[in-house]
Amino acid sequence: MGSESLLQGMALVLSVLFLSFTCLARAAEQRSTYIVHMAKSEMPSEFYPRDWYGVSLQSVSESAEIIYSYDTVLHGFSARLTPAEARVLETQPGVMFVNPEIRYELHTTRTPEFLGLDQWTTGINAFPQDNSASDVVVGVLDTGVWPEGKSYDDTGLGPVPPDWKGTCETGPDFNKSACNRKLIGARFFSKGYEASKGPIDETKESRSPRDNDGHGTHTSSTAAGSAVVGASLLGFATGTARGMAVGSRLAAYKVCWLGGCLSSDILAAMDAAVSDGCGILSMSLGGGTADYFRDSVAIGAFSAMERGVLVSCSAGNSGPGASTLSNVAPWITTVGAGTIDRDFPASVTLGNNQKFSGVSLYSGKLLANSTLPIVYAGKVSNATIGNLCMPGTLVPEKVQGKIVMCDRGTNPRVQKGLVVHDAGGAGMVLANTAANGEELVADAHLLPATAVGQKAGDLIKSYISSDPNPTATIAFDGTKVGIMPSPVVAAFSSRGPNTITPQILKPDLIAPGVNILAGWSKSVGPTGLAADSRRVEFNIISGTSMSCPHVSGLAALLKGAHPGWSPAAIRSALMTTAYSTYPSGDGILDVATGKTATPFDIGAGYVDPPRAVDPGLVYDLTPDDYLDFLCALNYTQFMIATVAKRANYTCDSKKPYAVSSLNYPSFSVVFTNGTTMVKHTRTLTNVGEKGTYKVTVVTNGAAGGVKVAVDPSELSFKKSGEQQSYTVTFSSSTMPSSSTEFARLVWSDGKHVVASPIGITWS
Repeated sequence: MGSESLLQGMALVLSVLFLSFTCLARAAEQRSTYIVHMAKSEMPSEFYPRDWYGVSLQSVSESAEIIYSYDTVLHGFSARLTPAEARVLETQPGVMFVNPEIRYELHTTRTPEFLGLDQWTTGINAFPQDNSASDVVVGVLDTGVWPEGKSYDDTGLGPVPPDWKGTCETGPDFNKSACNRKLIGARFFSKGYEASKGPIDETKESRSPRDNDGHGTHTSSTAAGSAVVGASLLGFATGTARGMAVGSRLAAYKVCWLGGCLSSDILAAMDAAVSDGCGILSMSLGGGTADYFRDSVAIGAFSAMERGVLVSCSAGNSGPGASTLSNVAPWITTVGAGTIDRDFPASVTLGNNQKFSGVSLYSGKLLANSTLPIVYAGKVSNATIGNLCMPGTLVPEKVQGKIVMCDRGTNPRVQKGLVVHDAGGAGMVLANTAANGEELVADAHLLPATAVGQKAGDLIKSYISSDPNPTATIAFDGTKVGIMPSPVVAAFSSRGPNTITPQILKPDLIAPGVNILAGWSKSVGPTGLAADSRRVEFNIISGTSMSCPHVSGLAALLKGAHPGWSPAAIRSALMTTAYSTYPSGDGILDVATGKTATPFDIGAGYVDPPRAVDPGLVYDLTPDDYLDFLCALNYTQFMIATVAKRANYTCDSKKPYAVSSLNYPSFSVVFTNGTTMVKHTRTLTNVGEKGTYKVTVVTNGAAGGVKVAVDPSELSFKKSGEQQSYTVTFSSSTMPSSSTEFARLVWSDGKHVVASPIGITWS
């Protein structure tokens, strides 16, 4: 090679290296949002908080600006920083932690009757409530609200509570008049989202509290919507739709946008909601799991709890796999999902006269012919994943005028129907795979369609492949109630054990979350698809997003009935009165397995509001108890300060902290490293009349590797407010054949049943 060519080659290499280093440098300098936790006790006296935050920020960046300043649920601010700036900022005086922003996702009638509220909120069985009952405000952090919905009618409600500090923020399509005595507040939080994603495209979503998605309207109306007579979705589930706490007020905090829900906006909304005067926060969203000092929702919820605000969160829709939970902090009420006794049957009859049950909310024109050819999508596709009916994968010539069988998974169920429709298909059978088993979720499809379980799906596929001219028809049977067994655990509902603190059993309980009718946004059709031009007042959807606001509303009812109860006492009442068996005595089933559900699936069980109002005894907790819990986790001073805003708090080196001493209404017993004995201590507070309670421990039948001893086995209470403690000793000499066992500890005075689930694991 000549010298000229060599020089040219070296120049090319140097050019490539320069470009590579430049790209790496730029990547390192890319900014992202961070949440900065400050020690307010270290703020110089001459500063106001925001001024101090600004000076701290300017010490590491001349160009960065504060997005939000937080003053209620945490002390600190959010800003866009480079990784290098974030590291330097964390070393500055008064800065405790700098956490990167987290993206959260939404966890996306008949219910009051199924829960017994139709008999318990009127007449002689009414919840006992004082004059402050209607002053309870449920704050819903979600996609906003459709204020014109009938669920927000304020007829019969008195003036807005005098201590309410919230407001009704305005936008191009949202006036102050949108709020009333039911919907008393509406705000939106987009600064963090816009700092990360750029300006909101107002041709696609409203830069206001208005809900363009439907999710927020559904959750808020579920929690505390007014009663609406004659509600239905396209004729399905016709009846009176009402929230759990019809007398409570609502405040909507829009934190979720097309690109997700960002923790900087969520914290700002929690900050505002607590300051505004909300007594309950309902949050049907999650972002995976993280240590509590790095979990924005857990941090905000701790301060809310200190101010007497109960925070209810969805467990997540990542079931049925183990350890898939979100929102596991012990000061958060974590809610899984179960069914109610209502269904929407739609059957498939094959050409060989075999008939299979399914579900559907389709309400349009029925199939033109009694039977039609049926094909399997995987055989009429141009793609290797054609069985999933993804957009553009079906061959129109092969599906025209036929019923197409699609497999569930990857893309939305309703989108599969649209794909079949656009390819010329006449109908769809949607089959579950092993991931969903026999769980059936109804959808308002755009063409005649039904969903069937895995077993039926496999048999239908076998028929299609073996018959030379397979045919089928779909019949729709409307709404059916009295479905048994009910409830069952939804397959999608996220499960324990708790990966952050295995000694805290989660979820706490389950509530209605499958095929729930509630209010909807007129911005979008019932499927949420752009091609869906239908507009409805109510919609039927499923998810732990739906179960969470049920518990939020029930918590509001209990707070109205017992204004002096703490968030922990309210949660305890809901948990210890929940049921885990059917009237026959058999355990609640898990639809994913067909077997009895465990405490890692259902927590304490299925919520039972009529019993929760008079639980007899409660497991109460104070903020100091949670501080002891953090000490038991060996949290450092900075970690505790980040969670609890106590900059100078230190754990007592002479005090024997133990996670098993947290006064939780359930037990998660973990045997590790050859341990043969684990002790848990609990304290019960009498919230009823005087009485004597005796204890029993009921095992799941398979339990035999553990002995459970309760001391004392009898507790006597002479007056309301009195407290009594007890110790439970779990002994195991050898590890059993199963790595998990389950039991239930029950205190009863003959009238009240105070039950706690027990989960036992070996590792």
